[in-house]
Amino acid sequence: MRLAGLSAALLLAGCTTTPVGLPPASVVALGETEPVGTANEDAADDPAIWRNAANPSQSLIVATDKKAGLYVYGLDGAVRSFLEVGQVNNVDLATLPDGTILVAASDRNDPATAHIVTATLDPVTGELALRRRFPVGAGEGYGFCMSVDAQGEFIHFYSPLKNGDIYLTTASISAGLDAGTTSTMLHSLPSQPEGCVFDSRTDRLYVGEEVGGIWVLDFETDERALVAPVDNRYLVADVEGLALAPEGDDGGYLVASSQGDNAYAVFALPDMTPVGRFAIAEGTFGSTQETDGIDLKLGDFGPDYPHGLFVAQDGINSPNAQNFKLVSWSDVLDSLGLR
Repeated sequence: MRLAGLSAALLLAGCTTTPVGLPPASVVALGETEPVGTANEDAADDPAIWRNAANPSQSLIVATDKKAGLYVYGLDGAVRSFLEVGQVNNVDLATLPDGTILVAASDRNDPATAHIVTATLDPVTGELALRRRFPVGAGEGYGFCMSVDAQGEFIHFYSPLKNGDIYLTTASISAGLDAGTTSTMLHSLPSQPEGCVFDSRTDRLYVGEEVGGIWVLDFETDERALVAPVDNRYLVADVEGLALAPEGDDGGYLVASSQGDNAYAVFALPDMTPVGRFAIAEGTFGSTQETDGIDLKLGDFGPDYPHGLFVAQDGINSPNAQNFKLVSWSDVLDSLGLR
């Protein structure tokens, strides 16, 4: 979502400033993807990272052009493949017990009923093979994330819809990727959500309510709480993408796109204590602005990203169409004094 319309309305009402959070630390991107194919529109949205443990430099990024479909990029930013599936917003992926890399995205082609579209990713060729599309519930699809249970028996799809409802859709792995699914509404937020991420260590689902902040849905305690409100210090509306950097049993960090002032807020887990903010500044590959989706994966991704890779959508990539910027997670930690 973009705040341009809101900013214009505020100016007409006599307000000459828009909220700006605490000054962010600066990092620069070490790479970028080719632009998405839809030009002159808000089209690129959300990335998902697959780490190639055997050959980290051959890792892949799946990302959405929300007007057209799913791209697969290499770490060099080049397009490996494109799967035309129409309007898809957020994307996630998971490796199943048999090694299948399952990619799934929120499908917005039917504005009255949210759907999920799935595909499998070939790690060698970077090609996506379409599997199936299935309904979630009434309302327009928007946010999305997924997880596989610890026993490797079920895939869980989490769908924050545009109307605020959050659905859990479950599929049995043993029954096959094309078997039936069941959907249950977990919670309803006061206003529009989007980004989400599931922490399998603690059974907590984190969801960003764009104008409200970050919510947690705890599956162990059944807690439903706003744990990081928009405060115009760490988070400036809109709250967009969420990503995790897990450490130990319940530690690490959660990162959120503070789209309203082109920054990223970092919270220490498990208590969601704010520890800083950073921005991707102008460099060889340009800065990022108005970021929607983000993803973060720890581990070795080659010499440029030795301890982890952070990927952020760039909402203003003039004169080209929108794309995604690649940042070393080590650089983020160093900029915030967290290691």
